[in-house]
Amino acid sequence: MIFSEKPIFILCGHYGVGKTNVSVEFAKQLNEQRDHVMLLDFDIVNPYFRSADNARELTECEIEVILPDYANTNVDLPTLPPQVSRVFETECTAVFDVGGDDSGATALGTYRSRIQNRGYELYIVINACRPYIRETEDALRMIRDIEASSGLKASGIINNTNLGDETDVAIVRDGFSYAERICIASELPLIATTCFAEIAAELTEEELEKHKILEIGDATRKIF
Repeated sequence: MIFSEKPIFILCGHYGVGKTNVSVEFAKQLNEQRDHVMLLDFDIVNPYFRSADNARELTECEIEVILPDYANTNVDLPTLPPQVSRVFETECTAVFDVGGDDSGATALGTYRSRIQNRGYELYIVINACRPYIRETEDALRMIRDIEASSGLKASGIINNTNLGDETDVAIVRDGFSYAERICIASELPLIATTCFAEIAAELTEEELEKHKILEIGDATRKIF
């Protein structure tokens, strides 16, 4: 994948769209291209399927992981560690895994001016299999709510249409037209379409190129 030159990548979206998988993959691929990569688990709302569960694997890849104070405990408090400031004080590339729709984006807004000063990309992760954003107008409302709550402007769409282990090539292809509708309505470019390697192998060369296919692992499987 070709990344922009910006030092901060923020991934937001509705509950359950798969932001963690995408965030982990982004961090890994950026780590192959840049010297110091950080992954910040900003999912202070949803305790499930979070980047914290991949901290050991990422650390072994020399990716710095910053977690909420109570990550992977029974305590569910919306707190962020002071280490977040390292994003703005060191020469690094940071990936923010932001959960909770506009609720998570509100926490992100705490750092709005510092994020703007460093430079950022805010990508909206969508999934055609999530009922609450299946309709175009609902997805647009989600995007606008995230922008309003964070004070930051979205710069692209990541299509992460899947049903976990039940995903097949038909589901991924169904997501193509869905993503096209969202991109047109929001006037945002498609950044990537994610899918598992075995699904990507079933797609044509034209589909791989047109829909900007990014092969991705299933980071959430290790939780169970």
